[in-house]
Amino acid sequence: MTSHFATWRIASFALICAAASLSLTGRPPQKPKPKPPAAQSADDPMVIDQQGYRDILARYRGKPLLVNFWATWCEPCREEYPMINDLARQYAPQGLIVVGISLDDDGEITLVRHFLARNKPVFPNYRKRPGSEEVFINAVNPKWSGAIPATFFYGRDGGEVGHLVGEHPRERFEKAIRALLESDRKGSPATGTESGPEGR
Repeated sequence: MTSHFATWRIASFALICAAASLSLTGRPPQKPKPKPPAAQSADDPMVIDQQGYRDILARYRGKPLLVNFWATWCEPCREEYPMINDLARQYAPQGLIVVGISLDDDGEITLVRHFLARNKPVFPNYRKRPGSEEVFINAVNPKWSGAIPATFFYGRDGGEVGHLVGEHPRERFEKAIRALLESDRKGSPATGTESGPEGR
């Protein structure tokens, strides 16, 4: 009698385990829920596409313009940005307009917020809309590879007069800015800006 009871208990336990196993294996696999993107803040940089970039150039047409492309994941950009901010402050009385454009993705918006809060830029910043990289790059300059840091200089007619790609010393930026401002006063094209080692 005892042995029959023990056998029944063992058989019942085996059936329960089998049922549990079927229940577990029959359940569809659970996928982790994707983390929602961080909610946008009113202070976040405006997101632009290639048309938005053209609109920026049109808005500042008639003024010497410096556009700096940066990203929080780009170490040379992080090192260069405070200098760009200082140059913007230094040359603003002479009419220089500076604009920053972040190439960070949506998932990096929190890093962008911290970066801007830490650097306290004196110039407006935008963020490129994720995707369509080649189209956007060609809208800026078809010869640009998209490497950053990158800075483009525009004369008062809205046309590009030069660019600096990669890391450059402050003196190189000041030379390019002075040439831009001088050409703006004379109405002649600026010279002396060039492409350097690519920093992306």
